[in-house]
Amino acid sequence: MKLRLLLPGAMLLGGSFLLGTTAQAADVILDLEASLDAHKSHDRLNHSVKKASPNILRLKEFDRPLTRAETLLAKPRFPDLISQLPANQTTSEDDEEPEEEIVVEGEKKPVGSSPTYTITGEEIDKQGANSVTEVLKGLPGFAINDTGFGADIHTGFYYRGTTINQNTFLLNGRPIGSNVNTYHGATDLNTFLTGGIERIELSSGTASTLYGSDAFGGVVNIITKEAIGPTKFSVLAQGGSYGQQNYRGGIAGSLDALSYAIGYERFQAENDYPVPRGAANRGPDGRLFNGDTKFDNYFGRLTYRVDPRNTLKLDAYASTSRKGLIYFGFPLQRDRLEHDGLNIGLAWNALVGGGNDSILTATIGYNRDNFNTFGPTQSVFFRRGSLESQGLTARVEHNWQILPFYNLRYGLDLRSEFFEGETLSNVPRFIRFNETEDRDRTNAALFVLNTFKILENVQLELGLRQNFNTEYGSTTNPSVGARWDITPAIALRGSWVSVRRNPGLDQLYLFDTVHGWLPNPNLDPETGSAWTAGVDFNLTSTLTAQLTYFGNRLEDRISVVSGRWENIGLVNTNGFEAGVRWRITPQVSALLNYTYTDARIETGAEKGLQLSTIPFSVAQIGVGYDWNGWQLNLYANYNSGSRRALFTAAGEDSRSFSPSWLNLDLNARIPIVQNVALLVYLENLADVSYERVNRIYQPGLTFRLGVSATF
Repeated sequence: MKLRLLLPGAMLLGGSFLLGTTAQAADVILDLEASLDAHKSHDRLNHSVKKASPNILRLKEFDRPLTRAETLLAKPRFPDLISQLPANQTTSEDDEEPEEEIVVEGEKKPVGSSPTYTITGEEIDKQGANSVTEVLKGLPGFAINDTGFGADIHTGFYYRGTTINQNTFLLNGRPIGSNVNTYHGATDLNTFLTGGIERIELSSGTASTLYGSDAFGGVVNIITKEAIGPTKFSVLAQGGSYGQQNYRGGIAGSLDALSYAIGYERFQAENDYPVPRGAANRGPDGRLFNGDTKFDNYFGRLTYRVDPRNTLKLDAYASTSRKGLIYFGFPLQRDRLEHDGLNIGLAWNALVGGGNDSILTATIGYNRDNFNTFGPTQSVFFRRGSLESQGLTARVEHNWQILPFYNLRYGLDLRSEFFEGETLSNVPRFIRFNETEDRDRTNAALFVLNTFKILENVQLELGLRQNFNTEYGSTTNPSVGARWDITPAIALRGSWVSVRRNPGLDQLYLFDTVHGWLPNPNLDPETGSAWTAGVDFNLTSTLTAQLTYFGNRLEDRISVVSGRWENIGLVNTNGFEAGVRWRITPQVSALLNYTYTDARIETGAEKGLQLSTIPFSVAQIGVGYDWNGWQLNLYANYNSGSRRALFTAAGEDSRSFSPSWLNLDLNARIPIVQNVALLVYLENLADVSYERVNRIYQPGLTFRLGVSATF
């Protein structure tokens, strides 16, 4: 059975997902014959591949990574090692054939035990998203307040009811994020702009065995751009309401065995829009105060194909962020946040043995985040917090199809964390806490994921991750998953994983002078389990759906109690997510994303309450049109409102909820000449200001206009 995953001619709207793609590259079969021409140069390699048909999924990456436990079967399972051969090697005129893109075709067989979503760079561009945060907010399972106008890390980033530090984020398969929780130092995906992104993959379930037991919600892998073919230049320039500016430029291509992609992007905005009385950080002129942002990203990726069975990849991603902080708002918040990040990695991919059923991947990486928060206190005193988090990582993984019905994926993860923190305050009661901290710890993990194809349409996954930590000792985290393809159109799946997150080094040892939070060296890790159960529908070649029940049990959750970090008890989360994609005609398509999250506090003074700033329901409906370069998307976005909890306005109860809201967004791409287009984005078509989350307001109708070009 062939399953069409990229719909030809249909509008692939932002936030869409592909069933069984990218992270499931090993679940499709590549029918590829490669032969050397003995009578010509030994460097020439001719590809003979199946002709692309309407039922073809095109894959361009070798590091399809993520999740699964998957059986590789007997045919070649790693197409990209072959597809990354020098793109400009050609045959003679006598043997010349039209150049074909290597393709793979789906077959009737198990896919995975948990939902996997992928959004491509093309879809991101159509959506008009400027940052990773804006991309993820449209995917099932996410409830994200920290995005768009007035974005602030205090307002919440949630995946299946868990915070950003309770999930695993990867860049090209390597960990990013600092696990910093003080001085506004949490990972901020608004600083990751979209210009350098090839695709984003989202997975859960047994992926935590492979990539870290702190994935309470799931694993997000950001893949940067890579190109094979002639050199191309791309540029983009946009401007819009309240000082929005976005500039992007890049070059990508290949030369013999080397391919490259290098680029730069800047986004900035003043965000000085009118806000109503009672809004956070409302200045004397009635406008949002101290809400300006400026982000710069630099990215590059080199791929060298040593031979048909060995590939080396080097990539780097650097970002700088300069922004004001707005959340508290009484008195006016004047603090500034500076954040500089760097992630560098080198990977070697190799087919080992004599066949195509065994692949070895080795990766080393370096990640650095530097945060600096500073500002006045009551216009009299001054405080500053400087944090630097560094990580050295190494990973070796072997993915081996031992038998036709048994796949083994195992390896070793190493990570050393280094943390430096400095606090400075001349507030009299805080002076005694001024200090400098220098801490480090090492994490090591052995992991194994077994996948058994019990029957032709039944798959079982069994995983185990053994963690070793220099502060918290050794722990064992198992996982299990299963999938049953009842019919070619309907499949049942489920997964369960044991999860664990260690406290951040700053929570253990460093005082936060901005918030007045004391560290606690006696914190216990957050522990628990997470599970999913769902059904996949491939109703027709143009209509697909994924429905998933999810839950997690989080014990010893860490939060601030009376100005000190503490383990506060138990939180139970249950929810439902749905994603539906429908190609109505070759030119018109539609999507529906819905997430319901019930995250209940089970202990303490707030027992029975929903976690703060997590809405019960979020939804997105989109309709798109795509024809001959013309594109038009209309989105309706719904949020049921969330509990205000902390930092409420005078007279408001911490149990009160912000009102629900619904808005409409429209974007369009209008071709001007070949490879040049006009971009139009209109947000909040109803032109109604509303409270997006606790005292943070969305302005009325806003716009962005831009031009993009590729040559």
